[in-house]
Amino acid sequence: MTASVPSPQKRIFITGASGCIGHYIVEALSKNPNYHLDLLLRTPEKLNPKLAGLPNVHLHQGDLREIRYHADLLKQADVAIPIATCWGGSDAFDINVVKNIELINALDPERCEQVLYFSTASILGNDDRPLKEAGQIGTEYVRSKYDCAQRLHKLNMAPKITALYPTFVLGGDDEKPRSHLTGGLPDIMRYIKLIRHLKADASFHFIHAYDIAQVVAHLVDNPPEEAGPRHFVLGGEPTFLNDVITSATEYLSCPTRLKIPLSSTLANTIIKLFNIQMAAWDRFCMNYRHFTYPNPVSPATFNLTPYCRTFEDVLQQSGISPK
Repeated sequence: MTASVPSPQKRIFITGASGCIGHYIVEALSKNPNYHLDLLLRTPEKLNPKLAGLPNVHLHQGDLREIRYHADLLKQADVAIPIATCWGGSDAFDINVVKNIELINALDPERCEQVLYFSTASILGNDDRPLKEAGQIGTEYVRSKYDCAQRLHKLNMAPKITALYPTFVLGGDDEKPRSHLTGGLPDIMRYIKLIRHLKADASFHFIHAYDIAQVVAHLVDNPPEEAGPRHFVLGGEPTFLNDVITSATEYLSCPTRLKIPLSSTLANTIIKLFNIQMAAWDRFCMNYRHFTYPNPVSPATFNLTPYCRTFEDVLQQSGISPK
């Protein structure tokens, strides 16, 4: 009887593993013993020790600014997942554009099966096309993500790139960093007695980092057949702001009958009255209102069960008590 030969591990190179989305992705992929995870971390201590100690998780201390020093490691990658990002400042363009493209260019096109590149849905319009205002008046983060997305189709690795555009991201707990949205929810809920009297014509998508990890794990195991760059907006079904307010007030047992329409005129009056300083991009987003997309991708797209589907799920998973 001939002994079976174990299949070689699939090597997956990941940046940004110490962030909210990164933690969930590492946790999901590390459950597969056939995956060998190479994590490039500027501060390895920020990764949860439970993940850092797993046998198929390997930490490499380094900075995305010096990605050239990890060329040998990139040549061995079967999958690359660049998550690391700079949220603003003078380094945003260098890190979010120059260094991420340098990373992708360093991959071996003969070996690497797929690049799962993380962008943001903020740079897309309702038709899934790049939003010109994002490139013109967006924050440093938004403009740099817009710029990088415009360059993907020119890269040698373009046919193997899957660009992921998360919508509003939730997630985090005592063992994982909280997303900006989840971290801010408790403060927002403190004003629910005021917010409950408002109604506004606005809509958006949201997705939990756990569900992003489900999608990523599926794509790693099942690379799309069509040539890239492929574009997936990550989010659930469109959610209307008025429905969110109603769900929150019912969850917190403080419903109301009085509703005041929050029109652009009223919003601008409040901004002027309280001398609120708004950047051009913030004002554009306030007037644009509907950040929704025709074909959002979630675990349900691949017949998987979403972890966080409703806004009540959001409040529960964020640790907000109904009281």
